[in-house]
Amino acid sequence: MRRARITRSWLSGRLALLALLSGLSSGAQDPKPAVYPEYQVKAAYLTDLGRYVEKWSNRANPAPDEPFDLCVLGQDPFGAALDDAVRGEKIGGAPLEAKRISRPQDALGCRILFIGAMEESQLSAVIAVLGTAPVLTVADLPDFVKHGGMVQFVLDGNHVHFEINLAAAQRAGLKLSSELLKVARAVRRTP
Repeated sequence: MRRARITRSWLSGRLALLALLSGLSSGAQDPKPAVYPEYQVKAAYLTDLGRYVEKWSNRANPAPDEPFDLCVLGQDPFGAALDDAVRGEKIGGAPLEAKRISRPQDALGCRILFIGAMEESQLSAVIAVLGTAPVLTVADLPDFVKHGGMVQFVLDGNHVHFEINLAAAQRAGLKLSSELLKVARAVRRTP
């Protein structure tokens, strides 16, 4: 029970920080507003998402010397922000590593896959290639979760929120934490 409170507290604190990064100013001591580009915030979310997948199907957890791959398919909107966000981070003891890939087939070795905007016309094909592979798919494409994606970033003013397609995650054998589901803006439970 104590672990759940710690997790909830940590998640609440982390999400409060992300909310701060996604649109609030830095406070009264600094009269200039803090400037946090959208993709810095999304990169921070991406580095945390893997912590809230409780089960990755029948896929073994990576060994401590094996990277936990966070991949970007297609055009990379993050630039250095993603590399900065993963630097020194670990999930389950494995070092988090950002990779850029150009073919959907290369995503089968990834734990988390961000699908770039240039891939929107190919979305059905990308989802089909992944099939039921235990890869958490993420994008900021319109209606991504309605088309079989798992996590969709949504902008509301200057704030980044996310929606979850729980049915798609379950088809891939991923068990998402209830803590993550609680903070999602919307959760799709049916295909």
